[in-house]
Amino acid sequence: MTVSTALPPVATPLLKVTSVNKRFGGLQALSDVGLTIQRGQIYGLIGPNGAGKTTFFNVITGLYPPDSGLFHLDGKPYSPESVHEVTAAGIARTFQNIRLFGEMTALENVMVGRHIRSTGSMMQTLLRTRASVQAEADIRDRAMELLAYVGVEKLADRRSRTLSYGDQRRLEIARALATEPKLLALDEPAAGMNLTEKSTLRELLGRIRDDGISILLIEHDVKLVMGLCDEITALDRGKQIVQGTPEHVRSNPELIHAYLGKAHA
Repeated sequence: MTVSTALPPVATPLLKVTSVNKRFGGLQALSDVGLTIQRGQIYGLIGPNGAGKTTFFNVITGLYPPDSGLFHLDGKPYSPESVHEVTAAGIARTFQNIRLFGEMTALENVMVGRHIRSTGSMMQTLLRTRASVQAEADIRDRAMELLAYVGVEKLADRRSRTLSYGDQRRLEIARALATEPKLLALDEPAAGMNLTEKSTLRELLGRIRDDGISILLIEHDVKLVMGLCDEITALDRGKQIVQGTPEHVRSNPELIHAYLGKAHA
């Protein structure tokens, strides 16, 4: 009997970003920054104000072009040249400042996000063919499912600008989920929330991860990040200072120095 000594195959990371650099004029905003997100992870990106978190996030999601860097999604190279192309590749994002269509209903906002996965042509839509009518009905049904998923289905017919802050945050997540992402990138989703809203958000993010969608999270609430994320990267002044599990990151002297100053470190 022959005993195999072959090692089990190593899982391909969902997202691998390496050696990212970004300069704005004379400011080096990012210097050789990277991260690796595995499938099924909630991955945190933290650091003090001005650390480069949002710049890095915007490069990954196609809002800013990188000066250099390598990007792989689901084992394949991707080029973050525009938000639309990145969304089509499988990364959906929300913004620190909520960007909903205020005069549209909650349902219409989610339907807009769903249209990126529609296969119908413009001509079919204009002619109201049977296929286009069915496709629109399917988009509406899926949008309603997602509103229920995030807990705002009763607000489907309300204009989004009339919703509470917490409900708008959840609606924005529903719209992002409508694009069928492999990775959901959230820019400070807990900003401005009270404790009850943060608890509801934490439950929702855990459910999204359990349902097979990985999450990249920028968040100033370090307690939330430490209690929710599987791995964390911390930045300071555009450089990566520590990366690892919450237990490893929270005790890092450089991170403590970056947040609280040298005396505390």
